[in-house]
Amino acid sequence: MTRRLLIVEDDPGLQSQMRWCFSEDLEVSLASDRESALTCLRRDEPEVVTLDLGLPPDAGGATEGFRLLEDILQLAPMTKVIVVTGREDKENAVKAIGMGASDFYQKPLDADILTFVVNRAFRLAELERDNRELARDHNGTSIKGIVAASPQMLSVCRTLEKVAPTDVTTLITGETGTGKELLARALHDRSHRADKPFAAINCAAIPENLLESELFGFEKGSFTGATQSKKGKIESANGGTLFLDEIGDMPMALQAKLLRFLQERVIDRVGSVKPISVDVRVVCATHRNVQELISEGTFREDLYYRISEITLDVPALRDREGDALVIAQSLLQSLGKQMDRPNLAFTEDAIKAIKSYPWPGNVREMINKVKRATIMADGKRVTAADLQLNCDEGGPESQLNLRQVRENAERAAILQALQSCNFNMAQASRLLGVTRPTLYNLTDKYRIRTSSEAPSA
Repeated sequence: MTRRLLIVEDDPGLQSQMRWCFSEDLEVSLASDRESALTCLRRDEPEVVTLDLGLPPDAGGATEGFRLLEDILQLAPMTKVIVVTGREDKENAVKAIGMGASDFYQKPLDADILTFVVNRAFRLAELERDNRELARDHNGTSIKGIVAASPQMLSVCRTLEKVAPTDVTTLITGETGTGKELLARALHDRSHRADKPFAAINCAAIPENLLESELFGFEKGSFTGATQSKKGKIESANGGTLFLDEIGDMPMALQAKLLRFLQERVIDRVGSVKPISVDVRVVCATHRNVQELISEGTFREDLYYRISEITLDVPALRDREGDALVIAQSLLQSLGKQMDRPNLAFTEDAIKAIKSYPWPGNVREMINKVKRATIMADGKRVTAADLQLNCDEGGPESQLNLRQVRENAERAAILQALQSCNFNMAQASRLLGVTRPTLYNLTDKYRIRTSSEAPSA
């Protein structure tokens, strides 16, 4: 594909020098004022523009140059604009970057530096174009809310598309924040039950003494405060889909009652002996290792086999090859529209940071970071600092850094201990062989959440 460059410069001699800095495989257009530059922009659609701010009729100032910069960003927001300024004109260079220019170059002309800056802008433009095409053509599936290009996630989506039309009971496993509820809703939306209710309940978010009545309902007078009968989530989902989130945290006493329902498809409301038939498709999810729970005696093996006729294991974002940047680009576009900040784009250091960061909080963490960056970014460019990411974190260099290796191992061990102990800090500290104060210090250091109250995605 031919790369196209537009040089906007009113000095014929400097214009000619700049033109001959570039090889013949680059298609170069020349303009000396605002009108001719806009004509070239519409006709040639250049990926990169070098813009001298001192254009006629304000050759000694920057008014006309800033007007043209605004026009370019409005007409072709994906175009990379390199502002050319005088050696001492740093204030205008900073202002131009804030408006959305990609980079700046200071006179006098140095062919090597100019070529380097322009080639860097082309690489960024090409990278952004490739990722837009990837997000558009290969976000792999038509599943609402799921953006995926990696073979790992596409495999999950293909299985979902095959399973959705059936009534098979499905278990979705994966770390917190990987999008498990989105997949559960997709199973419902693609089934013959799509026009019926989708009822969701988080088994970890409701106290044990209330969970039974929430699931199975209750009769009037069955306990203090039960002034009238009420349907439970299972009964409310009749004809549709019941989603049991964090099924791994369901109390053992309720597991037996749930197993009976799955076997016989009838329920008994609390305080009633009259069975009620219910027709629902059941989808479950958990971030915990169910096999470990079975070994520990906290989850019934017979229930596990009932809920896992089909299992969808959702990979962590760090294990999804290339998905991090594709998802980040998609989020930046959608959040930018929501917040009236369209046409935002990531800088080169932001792209590097997104690729190298391990994303321990998965997609949910990315949503939070991109949302913050959308609000905090100056101009049209979102930096690694806006994302609160260190662009070197997790990169190849850090894998050879002993301190970074140790910190990564500590973080992983703490997360595994907390999840296996259901975020019980006392148990986790014993498992890790440290005191509770030390564990709290470490979770603060690594910004690790110390409770499982937030519902999984």
